[in-house]
Amino acid sequence: MTASTPESLTGYALISSLLATLDSSPGVYRMLDEESRVLYVGKARNLKARVSNYSRPSSQHSGRIARMISETASMMFLTTRTETEALLLEQNLIKQLKPRYNVLLRDDKSFPNILVTKDHDFPQIVKHRGAKKRKGAYYGPFAGAGAVNRTLNQLQKVFLLRNCSDSMYSSRSRPCLLYQIKRCSAPCTGEISKADYAASVADAERFLQGRSTQVQEKLAREMSDASEAMEFERAAALRDRIRALTHVQSSQGVNPRTTPEADVIALHMEGGQACVQVFFIRANQNWGNRDFYPRAGADVSEAEVLQAFLGQFYDTKDPARLVLLSHPIEDSDLMEEALSEKLGRKVEIAVPQRGEKAELIENAARNARESLGRKMSESATQAKLLKGVQEAFGLDLVPQRIEVYDNSHIMGTNAVGGMIVAGPEGFLKNQYRKFNIKGEDLTPGDDFGMMKEVLTRRLTRLLEDDPERDKGLWPDLLLIDGGAGQVSAVQEILEEQGVPDLPMVGVAKGVDRDHGKEEFHRPGKPPFALRMNDPVLYFIQRLRDEAHRFAIGTHRAKRAKAMSATPLDEVPGVGAARKRALLAHFGSAKAVSRAGLADLKAVEGISGAMAETIYAHFHEKG
Repeated sequence: MTASTPESLTGYALISSLLATLDSSPGVYRMLDEESRVLYVGKARNLKARVSNYSRPSSQHSGRIARMISETASMMFLTTRTETEALLLEQNLIKQLKPRYNVLLRDDKSFPNILVTKDHDFPQIVKHRGAKKRKGAYYGPFAGAGAVNRTLNQLQKVFLLRNCSDSMYSSRSRPCLLYQIKRCSAPCTGEISKADYAASVADAERFLQGRSTQVQEKLAREMSDASEAMEFERAAALRDRIRALTHVQSSQGVNPRTTPEADVIALHMEGGQACVQVFFIRANQNWGNRDFYPRAGADVSEAEVLQAFLGQFYDTKDPARLVLLSHPIEDSDLMEEALSEKLGRKVEIAVPQRGEKAELIENAARNARESLGRKMSESATQAKLLKGVQEAFGLDLVPQRIEVYDNSHIMGTNAVGGMIVAGPEGFLKNQYRKFNIKGEDLTPGDDFGMMKEVLTRRLTRLLEDDPERDKGLWPDLLLIDGGAGQVSAVQEILEEQGVPDLPMVGVAKGVDRDHGKEEFHRPGKPPFALRMNDPVLYFIQRLRDEAHRFAIGTHRAKRAKAMSATPLDEVPGVGAARKRALLAHFGSAKAVSRAGLADLKAVEGISGAMAETIYAHFHEKG
């Protein structure tokens, strides 16, 4: 890697002076400003030729590129062996550094899958998100939890597969409610044979592989046979399963006939904003769609936005074998090579012009256009509300980042703090944060102490990550649930952390403690209220309610986890898989704690050394 920072040169002159140090190798370049902040990351088949484009003024340079060049005070270069390596490195650096002038994919959540487990005699069918570590068959991706849940709900009706945990399965002595409502065949209590259950699992997998016609024909034959044998109850049950299977297919919308597997990606740009719509086609079925709003600009081309989107989107996700695009990209050959290498088999990128594939793109493009229209309308409304917040609270600037805090606990137990974030684009859910209250000296129900711990931790992190307060990480406004006392306590925290100028408002319920009569408290100023029908009041109420919802949800999750905890969680080296194996073998944690060393060694997956560790944990205390 090389860098050059001549003191007197910037912009075109600086870039020209660096050309002599470059050759025609492929690689990645970074443009930095006077404070060494990365402005732009780019890749090149030929570094010298690419960088030379920035070395002289040109009418072909957009306003964005011209500004970027003028701000460039130094550059860094890294050569790579191949152009594909340069492409992959470029996208990794963009995601890591988030340069101001690059197109950025802001929402990068993982997608859920359906997992049919293979580590149990009676497999379960469940939603799975994250690393694919458990042994089983994974089907996906689905666009979101809703799409997975709808499919799982119907598949339960059709195939009657269990979704309970292995520990719950092993502890059943009689069928649960799901068996009574015909959502499970109750293998836990022997209501179905292993062979028949295995046949149901195979049928479910055929459906998820796109061979639903075979499944329907098989069920139809079984229904006919049952009817002829005068087994009318079984025939009726099979009829209901066929209906449920038909409902799954109809609820999936467009199910392409000639496109078994594809990611359908369409872009719509308008007013300097962009929306990318992604449809997931797997096994000739539509498994949902998701919209994304990458950070672009008015003078960025469709090709540049789509290429940046593909590189960042597939950085942590496996592509389909066919990627359909609404617009061509500049380096489709390089992108195909990079995606093929990632997937381990050939990936094709295409821009269809006719036929079913073109219809899929047209449908996705229409969705992108409509989604962007709705978002732009919402953004205009949000901008007015943020302007109203500025005026209502006397802020110097229109807030671009509002952080709202709330605590949740029951008599001080399982206490958590929640932080939600809102800005010009609404709620920024990927920036929400939860805080497990750690203070051991807090008395139960000490809301002041909890808030102090949460804000102290938050401000300490901000001071570490953005001490100059110039990276956009700091809030323009803090909203606190509470009145004068809470505001006074928070102001002390701000002063202790050396940021007393951070705008902060306390939102307190009025005398009747109901919506519409909130009082707003600011340090050193008298409380005030907004008129009942003020849109800003409704906006603040929504922010506070969202913070309360998030804190309550986080608290409930923590409480549920605590309730499901077992003594096995404290044994060093016993993770989820070993815990499942022990509970399946012995039936309960109490039985594990009483087990002899020889019995522990007999458990599948438990080595002799681990058995001794477990035995010692329960028998050598005190």
